[in-house]
Amino acid sequence: MVNTILSATSFGTSAKVIQVEATFIRGLPNFNITGLAHSSIQESKQRVQAALVNIGVTLPPQKININLSPVDIPKSGGHFDLPIALALQKTKTQDIFAFGELGLDGSVKYTDSIYPLLLDVALSHKDAKVIVPLCAKELLSPIPHLQFYFVAHLQEAINILNNIESMPHTADSKAHHFGFASLEVQGEQYFYNQDFDFDFSDVQGQDIAKRAALIAAAGFHNFIMEGSPGSGKSMIAKRLLYILPPSSLREMMETMKYQALNKQSTSYTPLRAFRNPHQSASKSSILGSATQFEAKPGEVALAHNGILFFDELPHFKKDILESLREPLENNKLSISRVHSKIEYDTNFMFVAALNPCPCGNLLSKNKECRCQEREISTYRGRLSEPFLDRIDLFVQMNEYEQDKNSPQGLDSKKMQELVFQAFKMQKQRGQKVFNGKLDEREIETYCELDSHSLALLNQASERFSLSYRSVNKVKKVARTIADIAQEEQIQKSHILEALSYRRI
Repeated sequence: MVNTILSATSFGTSAKVIQVEATFIRGLPNFNITGLAHSSIQESKQRVQAALVNIGVTLPPQKININLSPVDIPKSGGHFDLPIALALQKTKTQDIFAFGELGLDGSVKYTDSIYPLLLDVALSHKDAKVIVPLCAKELLSPIPHLQFYFVAHLQEAINILNNIESMPHTADSKAHHFGFASLEVQGEQYFYNQDFDFDFSDVQGQDIAKRAALIAAAGFHNFIMEGSPGSGKSMIAKRLLYILPPSSLREMMETMKYQALNKQSTSYTPLRAFRNPHQSASKSSILGSATQFEAKPGEVALAHNGILFFDELPHFKKDILESLREPLENNKLSISRVHSKIEYDTNFMFVAALNPCPCGNLLSKNKECRCQEREISTYRGRLSEPFLDRIDLFVQMNEYEQDKNSPQGLDSKKMQELVFQAFKMQKQRGQKVFNGKLDEREIETYCELDSHSLALLNQASERFSLSYRSVNKVKKVARTIADIAQEEQIQKSHILEALSYRRI
């Protein structure tokens, strides 16, 4: 007879469901664990045996085989103690998950690996029954779509296992009530932030840049700002976070999962991720790393569903910038190593700021540029054409000029309202992704042009030698501009404005 309990292990940034199988066979007493188990799991043999003895459970004098299936996936983590102990019981069970480390006295303890695993289980196995440590109830209970059974001791878990149908579970009561403002679109709930710690009303002038920032936020378009030091590039980038489209429950859970994998404190928030690595960051810290038993997400993964901001863009290492071409184009990043191949979702909005030259004064009306032509050429040459071709919006900032009597323009609250209007239009068209992340087939469906707009785009393509990718990006930006204007059809004016943001 084979007893089975479900658990999970980390595989890259996702969780793989593992079947913990146990059987007793005739032979000399022995305890074996098979299935590419890390030493942290092999050590569980002693913990499980001691815990069972201390609650009065005696294992038969037979050969015990524990198999972790599928066997070709490396597995690690002390949370396998509880499922192994439960699998050694005589009850045959296949549809219950268990996570927890065992103390020698039978107490069930929490480990940091449990939380991100449960987030993935909640996404892939809705309404699953899960036995978890009682000490982590406050942290785990808000996770939606799971039926939790909280236990403090191994004996309690065994009692639940034997009477699962009659045992009460923690109701999914807190899952959809976070106290955040929300809106409903096409039957799905989306949450958003109402506090603006950084407001666009603080940015004086720069109307073109603020308009481009609005378009970038509404469609999740990649966005580069070039301008003299102090012109407001970083100010705009930091304020973009507060006007982004609202977050779905799934997106909030994905953000929390990456925070947990990166050993950060986790909390539910409608604010999307904002990652701002320094120019000195290593390639592995930006892209992530992987070993046979562990994957550590980099900045591109931690920025998933949010913003990745590179300040002083040309000062980042060239191999890092070139490595961004794949995640910017495909919204995924694959890291291949000898023992593993990990794929991260990288559906982020790339925002960058740069000076026009090394000294920063090339575009200044008041300061003299001290750079030589060779220095300027080398500085700009760090950004390759294939990399720049993946940018949707490029804006040259005006030099800062203080004028207290000038109108401040749109504030963040009004810009957020415009973004939400565009967001609703995208969802009502049936789009699964934002305009900036549409693929070629989706562009043909959602970015259809009339004959006049198409002729204008073709003329611009020939005149400025636009690549096929650039033409598609013009279409996507024009689609977002039309959404902000609440226009169903893309007009010539939308194409013209989209073309004005191309780096020609």
